[in-house]
Amino acid sequence: MDAPIVVLLAVLSGLFGVGLGALGFFFVWSNVSGNRMETAKNEASKVVEDARSEERRVIREAREEAKRTVSSGESKIKEAEGELRERRREMQGAERRISNREENLDKRAGNLERRERELTAKEEQAAEIENDLQVLKLKQTQRLEEISSLSMEDAQSELMRQAEEEIQHELALQYRDMEDEARARADDSAREIISEAIQRLASDVVSEATLTSVPLPNDEMKGRLIGREGRNIRAIEKATGVDLIIDDTPEAVTISCFDPIRREVARLALAKLVTDGRIHPARIEDMVAKTEKDLQEAIRKTGENTVRDVGVRGLNKELIHLLGRLQYRFSYGENVLQHSVEVAYLAAAMAAEIGANVRVAKMGGLLHDIGKALTHEIEGPHAEIGAEVATKNKVPKPVIAAIAEHHDDDHSSPESFLVAAADAISAARPGARRDTVEHYLKRLQALEQVGMAFDGVEKCYAIQAGREIRILVKPEDIDDLAANNMARNVVKKIEQELTYPGQIKVTVIRENRTVEYAR
Repeated sequence: MDAPIVVLLAVLSGLFGVGLGALGFFFVWSNVSGNRMETAKNEASKVVEDARSEERRVIREAREEAKRTVSSGESKIKEAEGELRERRREMQGAERRISNREENLDKRAGNLERRERELTAKEEQAAEIENDLQVLKLKQTQRLEEISSLSMEDAQSELMRQAEEEIQHELALQYRDMEDEARARADDSAREIISEAIQRLASDVVSEATLTSVPLPNDEMKGRLIGREGRNIRAIEKATGVDLIIDDTPEAVTISCFDPIRREVARLALAKLVTDGRIHPARIEDMVAKTEKDLQEAIRKTGENTVRDVGVRGLNKELIHLLGRLQYRFSYGENVLQHSVEVAYLAAAMAAEIGANVRVAKMGGLLHDIGKALTHEIEGPHAEIGAEVATKNKVPKPVIAAIAEHHDDDHSSPESFLVAAADAISAARPGARRDTVEHYLKRLQALEQVGMAFDGVEKCYAIQAGREIRILVKPEDIDDLAANNMARNVVKKIEQELTYPGQIKVTVIRENRTVEYAR
């Protein structure tokens, strides 16, 4: 309720009270006389006083209510004014942002229009320049034709003729340089030809150490060994790492391989296959695996028999097995196991004559070339390899010294000197060694080591008397592209590291088999 209305109501209430008091006073005064007049006056006065008190109370309450109303109205007015000012500020900020955006849009629109005009002008300028270039090119061509008295086709023909003459001249110069170089290298070429001829003359010696013949019951068996489209002979060569030669020799095939153990495995497996008559790739693989197992047993027995015959005690199974492997190892054409037995006997006899330790001399002589059983697996001189193997297998130190020093000039004991002397005596007897075969075998071993040095190689065989190396890779590790790259890398490494006559063929074989069983 508004304050003026409250005040007006309070005044009207007061006037109404006064009126009532006067009316009561007049009524009392007119109807009462005498003493009652006084009483009436007093009552009237009291009524008037009460009316006035009520009037003052009502006015006071009305003023207080008015004050409260005014105070509440002022606070609401202030709150409304504050909210109004806040909204005005927000509207002003929004208006400024909208104005800034409009200005930015106007600027961008102006920049776009300016760029569009510039691009249009540049396109027109470029088109004019292109037209001018076409005109200039045409004029230049016409001018050149007038000066040279040649048309465009004639000029092209003339340029081709000049280029052909220059190329022919360059070729003639290169041919002349090549002829001069060939004349300068004539002596070297002649020496190489003579060297190849000498190498061919040595083929008989090599064949004696690397070829083995296997008899056949009839010539029909040759066709079965070859198999359909040559699958059987390929399976034999892959499983054994040898080269199977089937020629016109009646009722016989030839096995060629520089590694005598692989050659012996192939010979035994081939003999069993011929006897059995079932020849196919799966049977070939099974027979080769069984033959390898049997040959390892034969190697063990050979080692045991050798130790027993020589009379050496205290060797463990690993050394006995390595001794058996020496049966298939040749050094300069000499069987290494026979050579070791001979050295053991000679060293023991000389030790007995001079009063040295016979046991140490005999054991040292028997084991002095034990490292040659591992030279194709471990790189290094066979004397060092043999000393390491002997140390690993707890051979007495004097024997280890004899093994390590049998090619040295200085010796730490009489027994070591006797072993070296016996080695020289055994090798010096006439016909004991053939140097050509040893070099040949070392070259083939080096060739296989080059192939095995690459990652992903499963097997590596040098065949065809060292004229070819076949590398079998793991199909899960090497794909076709990697196999091609490996062939090129092997060729580069052979050219960089080895010395060989003629050329060497590198064949990388990647075979992937999938086997399932029907049950």
